[in-house]
Amino acid sequence: MFITTATLSRVCAQDTIRMMQYNLMYYTNTSGVSDCNSMTNNLDNKDLHIKTIFQYVRPTVFCVCEIGSQTQYADRLLNNAINTDGIDYYRRGPLTNQSGGTIANMIYYDSRKLVLYKSTNITTSYRDINGYTFYYNADNLSSGDTIFTTFWIAHLKAGTGTTNENARFAQTQKLMNRIANSGLPGNYTFSGDFNLYSSNEAAYQELTEYSNSLYRFYDPVNSPGYWHNSSQFSSLHTQSTRTQAEYCFSTGGLDDRFDIILVSPYIYFGSDRMHIVEGSYHALGQDGARFNGSIVSPTNYSIPSNVANALYLQSDHLPVIMDMTIDAHVGVADRNPDFFVRVTNPVRETLQVDMQSMEAGRYNIEIYSMDGRRIARFEEDLDEGTHRFSYPFKYGKGAYLVRFQNDKGEKIAKKVVCF
Repeated sequence: MFITTATLSRVCAQDTIRMMQYNLMYYTNTSGVSDCNSMTNNLDNKDLHIKTIFQYVRPTVFCVCEIGSQTQYADRLLNNAINTDGIDYYRRGPLTNQSGGTIANMIYYDSRKLVLYKSTNITTSYRDINGYTFYYNADNLSSGDTIFTTFWIAHLKAGTGTTNENARFAQTQKLMNRIANSGLPGNYTFSGDFNLYSSNEAAYQELTEYSNSLYRFYDPVNSPGYWHNSSQFSSLHTQSTRTQAEYCFSTGGLDDRFDIILVSPYIYFGSDRMHIVEGSYHALGQDGARFNGSIVSPTNYSIPSNVANALYLQSDHLPVIMDMTIDAHVGVADRNPDFFVRVTNPVRETLQVDMQSMEAGRYNIEIYSMDGRRIARFEEDLDEGTHRFSYPFKYGKGAYLVRFQNDKGEKIAKKVVCF
């Protein structure tokens, strides 16, 4: 049996959601870390540095970890570093700390574009994993149609060795079980300080090779390997921003890819009205020329000097940024000005397509597996009117995308799930 759902890949008008993930490095006065206190990690100074970074990036969604686990810190960051200089439209999500500890996760968002729909959390042995679901504040929201997106945030267990790797794996298992048990695949991201040294770690494999392809995550830069202390991945390294030991800042220079944003297949393939802007994923200030070096030396010409200094002084991590386009004209289902498509499967291993074309033209039909491989391609020269045709579909169980494109470049994508 096949279940199909329709989505629109062709976009009449777009908006952009900019996401930034940042480890704030103990944004609290009670971190419990040696040499990390109100003098060496002063919050007044951190507010100024975060404000500089935030105003330079202007994210729609700001996901953070290592913020104090009391609401006073979540509110302080909002009021002192985000809603400043005439800006008053950012809001924050609920704070949770059911796992205990002195640091937590938080999300801040532009309320002009996003409305918080619900939030949830997963308790682990170390820190909560938090999920925040938003809907897009579309112009035709009153008609009841919009786009939902969930941002999951985590700070996975730090450290090397089997014990710590197993702890990270257990945390990601809890996340994947929660997502899969929801039965609601769709647009979602997973970001945070993952403390991963390699894509071969069980935690990363659990996320990106999950048994059900509808729920697994994709790495936007698709760069598997042993990231730690490897110059091959210098453009992805996010920790540490410094080479000199100083108080609670970690040292060693930029040689680890700890801070990561992953996306669901729906965002990765753009099958539910959201898609990554190609080339937008990057670590702020990371120009690829700082392997085992600092963010400020040699001179960093990829960002303004005041931003580089703020990154150096604020945290030993770099924030990661990614842009996503979102279909601002929701509610149009799968109809384009020139053609309409319906996919059904009354006969097993045969894909039936009904298409209504408003004018004659050539249409390309492509079938993709969820790992991005094109597994079939067909062409149809159609006259104006209604048409029905069938294609063999013997690719096994899993999720697939069927993309239709006319000779004007207008596109429609359908998701097909084979059980």
